[in-house]
Amino acid sequence: MLTYRAAYYFDDDGVTVQVLDFPSALSCGKDLAEARSMIQSAIVDMAEYLLETGQPLPKPDPSMRDPEAELEEPLYLLLKAASLVEIVPREASA
Repeated sequence: MLTYRAAYYFDDDGVTVQVLDFPSALSCGKDLAEARSMIQSAIVDMAEYLLETGQPLPKPDPSMRDPEAELEEPLYLLLKAASLVEIVPREASA
């Protein structure tokens, strides 16, 4: 399990959230509960994409902070491995 840091910003339109130590992980919601749900989905999608394309996941930085955030909390990323095996038949030699 990797622990990242989520920062929340509140305004009249809802809540924006970004994962401070996972570049490009950004989402929003109409309230805190929806923003939490959206960022959880976004970070899983981004992590899966990085792994599928052979890129490393960002290393969590527990010291990362944003003084402008109105709320910060840990965000736990737990990925489960899945296996898929495909047999590709070889062409017969002539």
